[in-house]
Amino acid sequence: MSTRVQRIGLAAAGGCGREYSVGVDLDAFVAAHQGEWSRLEYLAHHGSSSGAQADEILDLYQRVATHLSVVRSSAPDPALVTYLSSLLARARTRSAGTRSVAWADLGAFFTDTFPAALYRTRRWWILTAAVNVAVSLVIGWWFLSHPQFESSLMSPSEIDKLVNTDFQHYYSEFAASHFAALVWTHNAWLTAICIALGVLGVPVVYLLFENALNLAVIGAIMINHHRGALFFGLILPHGLLELTAVFVAGATGLRLFWSWIDPGPRTRSRALAEEGRSAVAVALGLVVVLAVSGVVEAFVTPSALPTWARIGIGVLVEVAFLTYVFTVGRWACQRGATGDISARDAGDTAPVVQ
Repeated sequence: MSTRVQRIGLAAAGGCGREYSVGVDLDAFVAAHQGEWSRLEYLAHHGSSSGAQADEILDLYQRVATHLSVVRSSAPDPALVTYLSSLLARARTRSAGTRSVAWADLGAFFTDTFPAALYRTRRWWILTAAVNVAVSLVIGWWFLSHPQFESSLMSPSEIDKLVNTDFQHYYSEFAASHFAALVWTHNAWLTAICIALGVLGVPVVYLLFENALNLAVIGAIMINHHRGALFFGLILPHGLLELTAVFVAGATGLRLFWSWIDPGPRTRSRALAEEGRSAVAVALGLVVVLAVSGVVEAFVTPSALPTWARIGIGVLVEVAFLTYVFTVGRWACQRGATGDISARDAGDTAPVVQ
């Protein structure tokens, strides 16, 4: 290490604001503080089993942070800077506490966090689903009653191609495994956008309306050209679960929007934080739900199974999902789960004066 003499303006450890200067060379500085660094290193490795040790770690952390600042500004020896930086990182980790993710955490997510979030918000996504289905039916009925408007959307050749080839071949255009990945990625992205833009409200409504409009228009065109059985035979096997996931995502986004419009007894920041964390849990859980619907869409929808069998599989996975929500989710809520992170991970909350 360099032995250049430095005049160092050193802020007192602990933030007292007192300043003093010392004239030392780097070797002397290391020798003077080696004991403190060794003690912090020991505590960083062996934890803080008592309040006194926790206080000691905090005190030593502040001192060593000051030492690092001094070395960086006055005698930046690379080896010493690296050592002190890593020592502070270890001490900070030990002081803050660590928690590793285990299989138990993953299991708790699917038995508590995710189903509780779905069950707690069930009225939101059931209402969202009902409104979207009603909108699709109204739009579809209107197009069926006014078939002349087809020509304003597509040319006769485009309609013929959609009805007789494109709609059916869409599900078998790619290899099943590739198609499942493609569908899963697209739907996961759509649901993520619904949740991410939920705080704004209006974009979620637009995305849900656009989805309902597309479904209604294509369905009306297929039915008007006597291909209704084909339409429902290809849509229902995977569409039941897929659309449910979209409705859940849309409702989650709208609930997030409403949390800062009407936070109730909570502060707006707290309501937005709690509902935001719950929304993230829903988004992560829907990744798995959409993976299931993607597999059904890729392997069941275009298969040679009879229509009743394909639709039966779609009904089965939808019933399984709803059963999961209304049994596992209800049990999780009865145990106190809300869909938010655990109290241990959330930390303490400052009391609010009423």
